[in-house]
Amino acid sequence: MADKQYVGIDVGAAATKCMVIGEDKNELGSAVTRTGIDLLTSATSAFKEALAKANGTESSVVRTVATGFGRKNVTFADAARTEIGCQSLGCYFYFPRAIVIVDIGGQDTKVIRTDADGRLSGFKMNRKCAAGTGTFLEEVSHRLDVPLEQMDALALKSSSTLELGAYCTVFTGTEILSRIREGVSREDLARAVYRSVVKRATEMDPLIGDVVLTGGVAAYSKTLQDMFNEAMGRKVLMPPKPQLSGAFGAALFSMQTAK
Repeated sequence: MADKQYVGIDVGAAATKCMVIGEDKNELGSAVTRTGIDLLTSATSAFKEALAKANGTESSVVRTVATGFGRKNVTFADAARTEIGCQSLGCYFYFPRAIVIVDIGGQDTKVIRTDADGRLSGFKMNRKCAAGTGTFLEEVSHRLDVPLEQMDALALKSSSTLELGAYCTVFTGTEILSRIREGVSREDLARAVYRSVVKRATEMDPLIGDVVLTGGVAAYSKTLQDMFNEAMGRKVLMPPKPQLSGAFGAALFSMQTAK
């Protein structure tokens, strides 16, 4: 029989993440699946995959905590926590000091602050527009006729300092078409789009102190990481699995509340 296991499930707008941890708080298994229309099905699929990788069974799971925008749809979870609290706990585990977390998700960007003791000291969230998010990058990739997973490699080929004037996803799409007619390369446009994402995040709130970058966009984009380092004038921090930091925080909550 497997040892006691604790589960965190983060149902985001674009992806559903699940992590299983043991008594030592180390990861035993994890999964990332695309969030579909049926949020419960997405959560169940991620849960089963992560549990299989952890060599666990449902009877070995002590407690499950759900987070993310779809947390209330995870009916098999024992409790639900906000993504703000889970991101704070998950990141503070790796960086136990006052930090500023920049989480770039599928449809929103969050700036979360924790104090030296790990307590939430404030947060801001971009909810009104998808600009500067994963959805924004996906829309632009369609405009450039480039698969989303190739956007980062395309941007890395450019050293352009081009900036896009529009922030809105719709207006940016129009501006990109105008730039294409002007002869601007796809490489330069891809890099400019990542620059827009960084600018959008850094203008939300003063990023003073240690900055921790999380989310799927951060996890898979070296361009974004490099641009944040440049914008900050210092190296930003990243947890081992930036896309899973919310699910990890939920798993830590499940352990705390179980005990």
